[in-house]
Amino acid sequence: MDLTFVGIDPETTGGGSATVWVEEETADLILQGKEATALLKETIGEAEWVPGHDRGIPDHETVIRIPARMMPILREACDVAERRSGLR
Repeated sequence: MDLTFVGIDPETTGGGSATVWVEEETADLILQGKEATALLKETIGEAEWVPGHDRGIPDHETVIRIPARMMPILREACDVAERRSGLR
């Protein structure tokens, strides 16, 4: 699997940081971030975000938190992914 590094939390201190990559073959965004708190997971798990869609977080998925200061990096990652996937 080949990944294109896009960016890391600009306020990183080196002890683990929110990071964004684009997987080259699929153009999927790959995100590393702080695991959501139990309260946030509970809030997400109890809400019906899309009518008729199952509630809860499936065992094969997780919720992470990406700092707002990383929005420019996420935008860049979306641009890279769109170009790679041919959507643009």
